[in-house]
Amino acid sequence: METKILNVDLGERSYPIHIGEDVTASIGSLLADRGIKPGTSLLIVTDRNVAALHLDRIVGLLGQAGYKVGTYIAEPGEATKSLAVLQDIIGTALDTGLDRNSVFIALGGGVIGDLCGFAAASYMRGVRFVQVPTTILAHDSSVGGKVAVNHPKAKNVIGAFYQPEIVIYDTKLLLTLPPRDVRSGLAEVVKHGLIWDEDFTSWCNENAGRLLSLDLEALGEALYFGCKVKAQVVSEDEKENGLRAILNLGHTLGHALEAVAGYGELTHGEAISIGMVGAARLAGKMGYPGDIHTVTKALMEKFQLPVVIDAAYSTDDIMSAMQHDKKFRDGKMVYIVPTAIGKVKIDSSVSADMVRAVVDELKGGE
Repeated sequence: METKILNVDLGERSYPIHIGEDVTASIGSLLADRGIKPGTSLLIVTDRNVAALHLDRIVGLLGQAGYKVGTYIAEPGEATKSLAVLQDIIGTALDTGLDRNSVFIALGGGVIGDLCGFAAASYMRGVRFVQVPTTILAHDSSVGGKVAVNHPKAKNVIGAFYQPEIVIYDTKLLLTLPPRDVRSGLAEVVKHGLIWDEDFTSWCNENAGRLLSLDLEALGEALYFGCKVKAQVVSEDEKENGLRAILNLGHTLGHALEAVAGYGELTHGEAISIGMVGAARLAGKMGYPGDIHTVTKALMEKFQLPVVIDAAYSTDDIMSAMQHDKKFRDGKMVYIVPTAIGKVKIDSSVSADMVRAVVDELKGGE
């Protein structure tokens, strides 16, 4: 597919998203076009798995373009999103002489993007950074500027809103993804249909096989749509004061499951899949059409994602984790509730008892 370009419209902080096969081949000129001049010191933050596959090529391309390139290689997995690793990255930046004109580059999935972005926001009170996603899941996290690390009690509670200079999304890099990561990422793709567009939800259902087999044309279409939804929503509500909250469909329960399971036991997409099925069950209890649950559950199963909660997880622990969530306010749960396929509402009056009933039903395999 030819490269597609989207724009996240945030006034002076607007930035482009380039999506295409082998778009990283032009990484040097793309950075230069964004005012990151050759000769600038860069720090690439990545993880060990991505480094083995892609780091040498990216370092080589940037070196050929005249940039000074340093690297930080973290361990893969959600546990890397910690204050300890953040401090280590800052130490590396200091040791390599990075200054306020330097640029951090996130080469990896959502964990690396969140971690590197928060490091960039923190270093010398903020340096520029670039997102180079290497996973499907990162089509959601790389756009919009939400950067963070985790606390042992809650996910993403130490963070900031800090926008990248550019997102460079090379679909060819996705061909090395393990099948579990492919499925996990596609959960967020489907989410964008469920919150925004019934036709795209149907398209995902019809093209599930192509997406799961990493057909680059289908992937490009899906990622373009997902990034387009994200860009539209973020342009209207950057700091999640209203509309942007709809992007959290499935996340209130999903984040709680990640915390209770222990970060890394469930992938983010697996947890969000269960969370979206839970939100659809909740919708049924609130009087919305039953087909929301039927369609949502069937979609997740078609993408080979989990739809029930492991019975070993304590309901009390899950409820407690939800109360630590950023979307828990004034004793009420702010829940994203689907009202139809392709439509959701932000409901700030969902009772904890109703959510507990949904959790118990999902633990029972319903």
